[in-house]
Amino acid sequence: MYFIIALAIIVFSMLTVTTGKILRAATYLLFVLFATAGIYFQMGYEFLGAVQIAVYAGGILVLFVFAIFLTGKPGKASEPLESTKKIVGLSAAVLGALVCGYALLSQVDMCNAVIDQPIDVTINKIGNMLLSTEKLGYLLPFEAISILLLACIIGGIVIARKR
Repeated sequence: MYFIIALAIIVFSMLTVTTGKILRAATYLLFVLFATAGIYFQMGYEFLGAVQIAVYAGGILVLFVFAIFLTGKPGKASEPLESTKKIVGLSAAVLGALVCGYALLSQVDMCNAVIDQPIDVTINKIGNMLLSTEKLGYLLPFEAISILLLACIIGGIVIARKR
């Protein structure tokens, strides 16, 4: 099952970035987000899978679709890239893949040490960490992301009002 879900993520990710129609790209992105939630559910992280569906597949993708409708013509295909832009994009993708691969492989020993130790994570602990202002708390990044989303919504309204 894992390989089927992983294959779906790879295929729909490629379709997301290669399609010329923006609404199809948003739909393929929705499939990628749902498949990622499927992997979380398969690993036993029900809370994380539910958050993936509720926040990303539900909220963020709806925000993307609204942004598409407010800023551009949704049915119009994008113009083809020039040869030099394709080369730059491909080289940036390969460089990014190499950096991610190096970061992943350099942390294998640390991940094996962490996997051997049992981890007791409850929803209560996750909630406390999200709203904590202590050393490993996530309240500041959480608020920064909410301000960023608010700025995006205001920007979309300003752009829509100019029409």
